[in-house]
Amino acid sequence: MTHRASPYREWAKRAFDLMLSSLGLLFSAPLWPLIALAIKLEDGGPVFYVHERWGRDRRVIRVWKFRSMVADAAETFGAVPAGVADPRVTKTGVVLRRMGLDELPQLLSIWLGDMSLVGPRALAIDERYRAPDGSLTRYGDVAGFDERLSVRPGLTGLATVYLAKDALPHDRFALDIEYVRTHSLGLDLRLVALSLWISFRGRWEDRATKL
Repeated sequence: MTHRASPYREWAKRAFDLMLSSLGLLFSAPLWPLIALAIKLEDGGPVFYVHERWGRDRRVIRVWKFRSMVADAAETFGAVPAGVADPRVTKTGVVLRRMGLDELPQLLSIWLGDMSLVGPRALAIDERYRAPDGSLTRYGDVAGFDERLSVRPGLTGLATVYLAKDALPHDRFALDIEYVRTHSLGLDLRLVALSLWISFRGRWEDRATKL
């Protein structure tokens, strides 16, 4: 089952994304060279991390982030989600992740239309999660995977704000699907405001926001 927004809602959401991503790029621009310098000074590795992720309707998109892990993280540790106190994260990366600054380059993906400001998290196409039985499982095998891809992936969202970082995929997908079925401008404004508050407090890695 998939859900499509009305033409008006589709237009309004895109206008919302363009306006706020443009403002975000403008006001965050002074931070970009400082973040790049901090990453380079720590280990000399690349500034950006580029990854292929699932976009709307299973279209593959390229997502850019400021690198927050060691340069060879994928090769050494495999493509698995980041956890609490993850040994792959650099010292600079700890600060970036706590404030959500590693996500700033995704404002470009929003501006270009590959992503939305609010929506289900963009999942890496080669990433696996560790199930309770210890096995590595594909996200595509979790119920609701396709329905959550009926809208553009978001920089933030219900699951991103309200669930712990290590929440199981089926719990995250349940909130993603709730968003797909009920999203509105009011909900988007609320989630953006909460996300900015979490960033300001530096609580993305240990947030405990309550519904």
